[in-house]
Amino acid sequence: MNQNLLHTPEGVRDIYGKEYAGKLKLEELIHGKLKSFGYQDIQTPSFEFFDVFSSKIGTTPSKELYKFFDKEGNTLALRPDFTPSMARCAAKYFMEETFPIRFCYLGNTFTNISSLQGKLCEVTQMGAELIGDDSVEADAELIAMLIECLKSTGLSQFQVTIGQADYFRGLCEAAGLPKETELALRESVGGKNIFGVEDLLKQQHIGAEYGKAFLKITELFGSVEVLHKAEALVSNDRSLRAVERLKQLYERLTIYGVQQYISFDFGLLSKYHYYTGVTFRAYTYGVGDAIVKGGRYDNLLKTFGKDAPAVGFVVVLDDLMTALASQKITLPLQGRHAILVYEKETFEGALAKAKELRADGVCAELMLRDKRKMREEYQELAEKRGCDLYFLTVE
Repeated sequence: MNQNLLHTPEGVRDIYGKEYAGKLKLEELIHGKLKSFGYQDIQTPSFEFFDVFSSKIGTTPSKELYKFFDKEGNTLALRPDFTPSMARCAAKYFMEETFPIRFCYLGNTFTNISSLQGKLCEVTQMGAELIGDDSVEADAELIAMLIECLKSTGLSQFQVTIGQADYFRGLCEAAGLPKETELALRESVGGKNIFGVEDLLKQQHIGAEYGKAFLKITELFGSVEVLHKAEALVSNDRSLRAVERLKQLYERLTIYGVQQYISFDFGLLSKYHYYTGVTFRAYTYGVGDAIVKGGRYDNLLKTFGKDAPAVGFVVVLDDLMTALASQKITLPLQGRHAILVYEKETFEGALAKAKELRADGVCAELMLRDKRKMREEYQELAEKRGCDLYFLTVE
């Protein structure tokens, strides 16, 4: 047999047993919270036409997409990101809807990245989108809801960092930066690469006033007091409105009673260019990347023909599981499990016992006795799986 058939490609993995049981429980807990806020389930395809994720949309770079062709020659792509799919779906089925729409979803995303980055190419995400509401209260609802989702898993030590895409864009607009420079500067600021920022400012001969502001953005992070520093640094209307929006958002989050989980970072700039306002990420111990990513994308639905604001987030379940394991947080998995070892002569009695246990909420597994195995081997198996053991055999 070809041994390569037993292995998975780089960037994907098998998950089974208690680990998978834990993942299913995680999905159940988070889904319960999303439903409690009034979000309705939706499922979109694992692949779409390539244009749904094109550079025009501002999502994942083309080189990181898994692309293929259908029999008609259309270019398709595996879903790298849920948000464009949600926007397309909302535009298709809710074009005339004028009331807010709340979606929640679960599925895998696929990103063709180098294995040297140490990230999985296929990850499971669960998320929520609120479409048709441009209010600061909608922003607060999503952030408060994600905090409730994380708390429901047993996680207590985490931080939600909030940024504002319009603050940075307002500065670029006021400084008159060309689009190419803005994108390059975004990457350096987002990566806290102050040397890269300095080089770009010198190349573009940006004035001292704006140069100072761009350099200071990388330092504008911390508690709510940082909002006043950000406000004092700029004079353009777009950036000032962005700061005012964050002040209002913090007030709403205080009413929710979740302010202890909140911090701000004006250098929080996503690689997804469709974000138009508030952006946010959640971080915790044991994972090098954000376990939740989200933000407002008020212009994305226009691409699909529906002019509607929107805000949403995704929980990266694989990273959240890693964090829970690192922090030794155990999920409340399903209760008792029993193995019933029987022989052909005792099948009827074993089945009756299994039905009795199942009616009591116990997972009952029937197992025909292998004459080659000792009783002690079955006991070891039950201990390994954490099961009760019943012998219904002819003595």
